[in-house]
Amino acid sequence: MSDLKQLLQNNGVVGAGGAGFPSYCKLAEGADTLLINAVECEPLLYTSYTLLQERIRDIVIGMRAVMEYVHIPRGLIAVKDYRAAKLGYSDGQELAPGVFIKYIPNIYPMGDEINLIYTATGRVVPPGQLPITRGVIVYNTETIYNIGLVVQFGQPVTKTYLTISGDIPKAYCVKVPVGMRISEVLKIMNVQVPDTHVVIDGGPSMGTIVNLSTDVVKKPCSGLLILPKTIPAVRNKLRTMEENFRRAASVCCQCSRCTDLCPRHLLGYPLEPHKMVRSTLSAAQADPELIKSATMCCGCDICSTLACCQEISPMQVIKEYKNILAKNRIKYVANPNEQFTPSPEREARMVSAGKWKEMLGVAQYDKFPPIYVEEKLKATEVQVPMSQHIGAPAIPIVKVGDEVVENQMIAKAAEGLSVPHYAPITGKVTYVDGKTIVIHV
Repeated sequence: MSDLKQLLQNNGVVGAGGAGFPSYCKLAEGADTLLINAVECEPLLYTSYTLLQERIRDIVIGMRAVMEYVHIPRGLIAVKDYRAAKLGYSDGQELAPGVFIKYIPNIYPMGDEINLIYTATGRVVPPGQLPITRGVIVYNTETIYNIGLVVQFGQPVTKTYLTISGDIPKAYCVKVPVGMRISEVLKIMNVQVPDTHVVIDGGPSMGTIVNLSTDVVKKPCSGLLILPKTIPAVRNKLRTMEENFRRAASVCCQCSRCTDLCPRHLLGYPLEPHKMVRSTLSAAQADPELIKSATMCCGCDICSTLACCQEISPMQVIKEYKNILAKNRIKYVANPNEQFTPSPEREARMVSAGKWKEMLGVAQYDKFPPIYVEEKLKATEVQVPMSQHIGAPAIPIVKVGDEVVENQMIAKAAEGLSVPHYAPITGKVTYVDGKTIVIHV
């Protein structure tokens, strides 16, 4: 498998459960553990669960390909203990040479890469460093599944699996063409969205509210949740940045509970959300170095929904600080040799997934398992964004009027960190610019 790295880039494989980091860049020597993040710590999501149930063979093939390519002796599929048991897997079960099931407690946010690595391996990745510095490579379940398809069939990434759930009669896991309008996906699945509800792309904690008139499904999309505007999970997302900073400046009682319960702080990271709240936006803009530790935040929202008794959102404050740091290209990076020791209070302060669902107000909408539907969704039009990944946007290589077939390359990778895109459907190109390619059947 000497060309695996090139295969992943050429076929547009990116992280399917987060920001869309190009997967080929993770392939590096020096790791002794391949860790598959099948934890799916966000409530209501069952995409990884469905893939483990329906596509385990392809997942294992993808794992073995990566392990052989970078000489990794051990592969772990990290999955919540109760879900693994439901699937019929036992802790430590070997599925293929060197590939094992790893039980993970039903705790939030175990899907956070840094917390997951510590729980599965006992290693703490220093702030700002990559997992490879501690001998670990991490892929999301769907990402490693896509790698399995690439090595077997040369299949480019043109579709994604996602959970449709929330305040609806039934939950579904579906396979959706990349670029399909979210409103069209919901229409085909007979899902109504009342004016009193929103649709969230991703989980109820870390996901974002979509615009049904414009937004489309992208490669990293893992779920579409229909939720009332009145529950805590949604109320937190509806506040403006100005409201968040105004509340932070006016009602913080300086209790420091947001720091006491911060999962990254409990791992020994020098991240203190209460100090972020007490900082001022003007000071952060004037001297971004003051807020450099904000880059360590994983965005889990425990500080806002669980810890704070004043309805302040430290996470949203930190999110704005991250934007300031990104503009100034400032990031907290620890010395690779520096040691970080988890707090002795960590185990006692971890939040059960059941408790977290209650705090978010989504427990009543959890439908396990979802109904698996693979072939129902056929798009008549797709709008393929050129930027669905971290790095440089892809560059269109088609023009208006071109006839394209499914899986044909329509945009090439740019220089540097980038991947190409392929046609999710067969049809005619009706629009092209530097940001989007539209194809109509």
